[in-house]
Amino acid sequence: MIDKLEMFIALANERHFGRAAEAMRVTQPTLSSAIRQLEEQLGVQLVFRGSRFQGLTPEGQRTFDWAV
Repeated sequence: MIDKLEMFIALANERHFGRAAEAMRVTQPTLSSAIRQLEEQLGVQLVFRGSRFQGLTPEGQRTFDWAV
């Protein structure tokens, strides 16, 4: 779970899936999958999604604040 939290933190900081994946040295699909798995484990949606990153949900912001 820690690796998924690190990817989530990178996404929150970069505010872009591609840049966050690059920062974590993983592919974008790997990062997206990890974020979805983290959301499933926590039972909350962390990120607003569309065709691109649209921001953190309130739960996502609380998770980010807790994690950093």
